[in-house]
Amino acid sequence: MVEAILFAAAQPVTVRDLAARLPAGCDPAEALAGLRRLYEGRGVGIERIGDGYAFRTAADLSFLMQTETVDQRRLSRAAVETLAIIAYHQPVTRAEIEEIRGVAVSRGTLDQLIEMEWVRVGRRRMTPGRPATFVVTEGFLDHFGLESARDLPGLSELRAAGLLDSRPPDEGMALPIVPDTDDEPGEGAGDVADDLFEDD
Repeated sequence: MVEAILFAAAQPVTVRDLAARLPAGCDPAEALAGLRRLYEGRGVGIERIGDGYAFRTAADLSFLMQTETVDQRRLSRAAVETLAIIAYHQPVTRAEIEEIRGVAVSRGTLDQLIEMEWVRVGRRRMTPGRPATFVVTEGFLDHFGLESARDLPGLSELRAAGLLDSRPPDEGMALPIVPDTDDEPGEGAGDVADDLFEDD
């Protein structure tokens, strides 16, 4: 029954949702564990995505799913940086994003990430003004093959992949608060980051 539900589901299904659909006395967690063992080494497997589970093609066979026609949307450098900050610092407010980036975040940047369903509005902070926070979605985790945001690569992994400069930043450099220019992608490291966050 769990296998059938996961196979038909368009989105990852949580253990709680499975329990609500199964007859009384069933243990969906135990069924999931058994199914995951059963599908080890097969062409498809059951992967954990956030709080839910879903069938996914085995990672080593992903090349079989590719087609010759690929519709790509490139994110601007501002969107890539904003997405990375949210992923690594969530839940984070707009003011905190601006403080980390050193530039003002335009409304269009956040709207684009929300429209792509990679970012959503989280709980409001219990501070003056009760600002909204932003977090990444299960769609973001699914796109990048992550079980949770804790699986994001660390600094050492990013440096090893050549995505970060190994030199420490200059101390005492203050970045001005300036508006975003969402229309133009960045250069250098920004371009590499853009490639990482292409939306196929």
